[in-house]
Amino acid sequence: MFDKTLKSLSDSLAKGEFSSVELTTAYLEKIKKEDPAINGYITVTEELALEQAKAADARIKAGNAAPLTGVPIAHKDIFCTQGVRTSCGSKMLDNFKAPYNSTVVENFNAAGTVTLGKTNLDEFAMGSSTESSYYGPTKNPWDLNKVPGGSSGGSAAVVAAQLAPAATGTDTGGSIRQPASFCGLTGLKPTYGRVSRWGMIAYGSSLDQGGPMTKTAEDAALMMNVMASFDPKDSTCLDKEVPDYTATLNNDIKGLRIGLPKEYFGEGLDPEIAKAIELAVKEFEKQGAIVKEISLPRTAEAIPAYYIIAPAEASTNLSRYDGVRYGYRCEDPKDVDDLFCRTRQEGFGEEVKRRIMVGTYALSAGFYDAYYRKAQQLRRLIKNDYENAFKEVDVIMGPTTPNSPWNIGDKNSDPVSAYLEDIYTVSLNLAGLPGMSVPAGMANGLPVGLQIVGNYFDEAKLLNLAHKYQLATNWHTLTPAKA
Repeated sequence: MFDKTLKSLSDSLAKGEFSSVELTTAYLEKIKKEDPAINGYITVTEELALEQAKAADARIKAGNAAPLTGVPIAHKDIFCTQGVRTSCGSKMLDNFKAPYNSTVVENFNAAGTVTLGKTNLDEFAMGSSTESSYYGPTKNPWDLNKVPGGSSGGSAAVVAAQLAPAATGTDTGGSIRQPASFCGLTGLKPTYGRVSRWGMIAYGSSLDQGGPMTKTAEDAALMMNVMASFDPKDSTCLDKEVPDYTATLNNDIKGLRIGLPKEYFGEGLDPEIAKAIELAVKEFEKQGAIVKEISLPRTAEAIPAYYIIAPAEASTNLSRYDGVRYGYRCEDPKDVDDLFCRTRQEGFGEEVKRRIMVGTYALSAGFYDAYYRKAQQLRRLIKNDYENAFKEVDVIMGPTTPNSPWNIGDKNSDPVSAYLEDIYTVSLNLAGLPGMSVPAGMANGLPVGLQIVGNYFDEAKLLNLAHKYQLATNWHTLTPAKA
C-alpha cells in the first residue's frame, strides 16, 4: 500500500480495494511509529484526516469522486490551514492557528483529498537543509545523518519515507527542487503566478511559488490539476486557462531541442553527479531529442542577486511579526520599543534574523542603489539570458544541485557555503520560470536530481519529458532501506 503512487491509490479507491478511512488509518499509524526518527511532521492532523476520509468514502460511494478524492497528502507548514497550527517552522508562530484555508489547501479540500498533517521546514522557508526549524532538523530517510534539503525538507522526507504519498511544497530559490533531488523525488516549481500564493505565508513575494512533491511525474501532473487555478484574491496569480496536465504525458519527444548550459558542468560540480546527468541526457537522445550546448553567462551572478533580493523582501514581509496582533509576544515588555525588539529577538531564529538584517541593510537609504537596484538590474539580465536560450532550444537540462546532501550540522557555521548549493536553482525564481527535479541516478550512495527547465507555462512539457524518462528508467521507484 505505501509504495503505491497517487495514481494507483486513486485507482484502488475507485475499485473499492480499500476505503479512504482504511488507507488514512494505515498512514497515521505508520507516521506515529516512524516519523519520530525523521521529524518530517510538525503537526499530525489525525482527527481532521479521519473526518475527511469518511467524507471521501461517502463521495466515492455516491459516484461523484474527483481523481484524488480519498487520497491522503501532507501540506508544508507554510500553507494556512483553518483551525490547525500554521507555524512556518518558527517560534514566532508556534501558537498561531490559521483562521482560514490557503487557496491551495482549499483546492485540495474541494478535490476530496485527506490532510495527514503539516510538514517541517526551514524557519519561514529560509534555508537549504531544514535545519533552521524551531522544531529541530528533519533527517534524510536515505541517511539519517544527512540533511533532506530545504526549505521543503519535511515534505520531501515524509514522501521519501512513505509517510505520505505526496506533499505540497514551496520554492523561493530551489526549495522544492533541491529537497526533491536530495530525497529521490519528483518536484515541480511552476511558473510564477500559476499557483495562488493567497494563504501561503510570504518569504519573498516576487519569488515564492507553490508546487507538488511526488514520487512520479504522473502524480505531479495530478497534483498540478488541483493546485493550479486563477485566484482573484492573489494579485500575482495569472488569469490563464489551466490545461489537463495528464493529457500530454505520453506525447512523443522526438525532435525536441534540449540545451545543456556549459556553466552548469564546470568547476564545483561533483563528478559522480555529472556522470549521472550525462547518462540521463543520453536517454532523452535515445528517444529522439536533440541535445546541444548553450550558455547562460550570468549563472554565477544569480546567487549574489538572489541573496540581496530575497532578504530584502523578507525584511519587508516579516516586519508584521511584532507581538501585537498574533504570534509570539515577549513577557512583560517595558514599552512599545521593548515589545517589538524582544519579541523579534526571541521569536526569530538565527538564519531569519541574519536575512532580515541583510535585507534591511540593502534597502536602507545609503545602500539601496548600490545593492538592491543593482540586484534587480542583474535579475533582468538573467531573465534575458533565458529568453535568448529559448530561442535556440525548447528546454534546458542540468544537475539540480552541485553536490550530494551534507551531514547535519556541517554548514551551520558557514551559511554562505549552503547558499552556494543553490547555484543551479535560484535563477529560475529570479526569472519566474518553471523547473522540476527528477530522480536520475545515485552518487555517493544518495539520489541525484536532473533539473529540467522550461519556458513560461511549459509545465505540461516538463511533465511530459519527465514521464517519458520515468517510463524508460527506474530511478524514481527506488526507496530508502527503512521506508
